[in-house]
Amino acid sequence: MTIYAGGCQCGAVRFHVRGTLKDSSICHCRMCQKAFGAYYAPLVSVRDAELEWTRGERKTFRSSNYVERGFCGDCGTPLTYEAPDGIAIAAGAFDDPAALPPVIQFGTEGKIGFVDHLHELPARLTEEDAEAAPFVLEIVSYQHPDHDTSVWPEEERS
Repeated sequence: MTIYAGGCQCGAVRFHVRGTLKDSSICHCRMCQKAFGAYYAPLVSVRDAELEWTRGERKTFRSSNYVERGFCGDCGTPLTYEAPDGIAIAAGAFDDPAALPPVIQFGTEGKIGFVDHLHELPARLTEEDAEAAPFVLEIVSYQHPDHDTSVWPEEERS
């Protein structure tokens, strides 16, 4: 049985999902845009799988009469979309989001027109910004690593 792991940016909340995940989606509705602070929300349904919260507890916000949104109360990472028909996890919260490509788009009435053209924009690696923003070469991430840890945060950070 496949086990997927993930969690929030700061590591206060972690989860495991056991089973087959096949219902990855993107939702363009305005409610999802606001919940994710983004042009759309990438979500992975865990409806037919076993979800276990392995560290911490998510906080929730009731965004409608049917839906609660889970997030980390420490760092604010969006974590869940919880509706009467099941729970979906934010795709980016998985340790390997590339393993869960979207297969459908929802809420397309709220889709922002330029989203279909994002792939046409010029693309640069982070290091390519060093001349304009030299600090990018000295960034030290305090983000939780993309794997389970026995203790987090680490004892000392610079």
